[in-house]
Amino acid sequence: MAVLISILITFLVVILVLYLVNMLPIDGRAKQIVRVIVIIIGVLSLLRYLAVF
Repeated sequence: MAVLISILITFLVVILVLYLVNMLPIDGRAKQIVRVIVIIIGVLSLLRYLAVF
């Protein structure tokens, strides 16, 4: 059950960070780079919770 809660919290944090990045007043290319980085970190975190790493 704790793993499910951790996965849900990670997912919500990634969504929140992506929303906040979208609100930043920077150009589109930089936003795209930051979005990709956030998604990669989120996926790695989810894989860590699933004991893949």
